[in-house]
Amino acid sequence: MRRSSLTKFLIERQHAGKINADLRLLIETIARACKAISTRVNKGVLGGGHGSAGTENVQGELQKNLDVMSNEILLEANEWGGNLAALASEEMEDVKPTPTHYPRGEYLLLFDPLDGSSNIDVNISVGTIFSVLSCPKGPDGKPCEPDEKCFLQPGREQVAAGFAVYGPTTQLVITVGDGAHAFTLDRESFTFILTQANIRIPEDTAEFAINTSNMRRWEPPVKRYIDECLAGKDGPRGKDFNMRWVASMVADVYRVLSRGGIFMYPRDSKNKDGRLRLMYEANPMAFIVEQAGGSATDGKTRILDLQPKGLHQRVAVVLGSKNEVERVASYHK
Repeated sequence: MRRSSLTKFLIERQHAGKINADLRLLIETIARACKAISTRVNKGVLGGGHGSAGTENVQGELQKNLDVMSNEILLEANEWGGNLAALASEEMEDVKPTPTHYPRGEYLLLFDPLDGSSNIDVNISVGTIFSVLSCPKGPDGKPCEPDEKCFLQPGREQVAAGFAVYGPTTQLVITVGDGAHAFTLDRESFTFILTQANIRIPEDTAEFAINTSNMRRWEPPVKRYIDECLAGKDGPRGKDFNMRWVASMVADVYRVLSRGGIFMYPRDSKNKDGRLRLMYEANPMAFIVEQAGGSATDGKTRILDLQPKGLHQRVAVVLGSKNEVERVASYHK
């Protein structure tokens, strides 16, 4: 059976009335940018992406050369297409409106250009995460002049989200609100091909992902949950668990989508609000995971219901197999 390309998949969604032409073109543009980033990642040190750029991003984090390259690739790909009113990046302090000499579209794009970039130099999977919102409209019915406030919408308002994983193969996972779907980059045709439609995350799991080096700082509900997992068959859960931790959110979440599991980056005594970014990481991943039948919470509140307070707000994240996420949430209560 002939497999569908990303373009064919999106056109079918457009014909079904699930997305419009502008959103289709925007997702295709992001996908092309991901191909370009994938090529840079695959070149490794030969492509000049390794090592420090000698600069810091708005978070105060040291940027890798490939962080800067990936950000530029996404900016250049998206600023002129007429699909966007503005975009925002984890690597930039402020929003970037569409240049005035280009048409202004109806969407807002947020992205983490290179998630897991600390792993670049050791050849571990990294990736790109993106989120799409509708730009609020003014009295004339046209997209308003975009500023930070326009972006501060709860995650449930997302119209599309996705992420790419640059690993042994390049994978692209997207949702437009009708399930989560995975595509694999065919290196010969340089085309994203649908390889898994309507992904479903098992409701139960025996696998968890968390950075246990932070254990001494965890809140009691998180420590209780992990202690029960580590106790295995002899503990209250009555079964053995495996721990996996890649330290690239894209890779860890892709594993959850592929075979189930729970991914946790909780708040702790050092990161009192959490570590991951709500707008660039938590919201798009929560949208995708929920579309695949999983759950996502900050421990107390569904992530997609959180009202953002700032463009670079941090948040705790617990997502994955529904029954395990609900167990962690119940411990917080």
